[in-house]
Amino acid sequence: MENNNEVKRKILFSGVQPSGNLTLGNYIGALRNFKLLEDQYDCLYSIVDLHAITVRQDPTELRKRCLQLMSLFLALGLDPEKSLIYFQSHVSQHCELAWILNCFTYMGELQRMTQFKDKAAKHADNINAGLFDYPVLMAADILLYQADMVPVGQDQKQHLELTRDIAIRFNKIYGDTFTVPEGYIPKVGGRVMSLQDPTRKMSKSDPEDTFVAVLDDPNVIRKKLRRAVTDSDNSVFYDPENKPGVSNLMGILSALTGDSMEAISAQYDGKGYGVFKDAVADAVIAELEPIQQRYQKILGDKAYLGEVMTRSAERASRMAMRTMSKVHRKVGLAAYKL
Repeated sequence: MENNNEVKRKILFSGVQPSGNLTLGNYIGALRNFKLLEDQYDCLYSIVDLHAITVRQDPTELRKRCLQLMSLFLALGLDPEKSLIYFQSHVSQHCELAWILNCFTYMGELQRMTQFKDKAAKHADNINAGLFDYPVLMAADILLYQADMVPVGQDQKQHLELTRDIAIRFNKIYGDTFTVPEGYIPKVGGRVMSLQDPTRKMSKSDPEDTFVAVLDDPNVIRKKLRRAVTDSDNSVFYDPENKPGVSNLMGILSALTGDSMEAISAQYDGKGYGVFKDAVADAVIAELEPIQQRYQKILGDKAYLGEVMTRSAERASRMAMRTMSKVHRKVGLAAYKL
């Protein structure tokens, strides 16, 4: 992570919540690119457990999901010496910087956040200050490491814009302090839709029969894909507007095999949707099964996970302290040494 190459590589930061199952959509759109990214950027993958507690969590289950997510990242082939994989709560500077950035964030900006409105509607019995303020913690997550790039989906663009506004505002007052991050749009990957409502994006918060989870058993994957909504004309060709279900399955198959839509149509048109769906299931299982096997092995190695956690937290803290030392000096906090 802290490389000494003559040409400084850009820093890419991604925060992932340990909530629910990561889906095939997450895999195609982001996860499978992580290994490629570590050869191009200095990558930080933060398991953002502090964000998770804005919604009530079962403590035992939360800890379990955090370890599972770290294990999955490692099962994807990420090298913890190249890509920094760590728990947000293990680096106290996230919260420290969030407090300081609160003093440079306006109430009106937070009130305009659409995700707060959505989550407040879903959790009306727990509209807490953290839920309102978590875009500032997200800004701290990113700015703490001077990240150049942040992979963002449509639902996070507003938060990245707020992060940029806060960084620009702070820099204007105190001089060059924070890198102003850009959104990262992957060159490969596609938008995977719900298996039961192909007009909507596949989401881990929806009912289980609407998505394939990365860790689903092969038999479950096949069953879900066989039940995927298509249409009644039994023809395989790409037409997202008139054949959204078939087009979604074609997109999945194309993303995993590299075959064009034309090639897929030529191979499966007229053979029936059963044959086509089984081919999609075969491709998904072939892609995910090796990852699942590595995941189970890593998850069972508690000593290795403990070592990755400790070393990652130490490295992340060193990086964070460089930024915090600068911020302390800029805003006028007294320096000290332990």
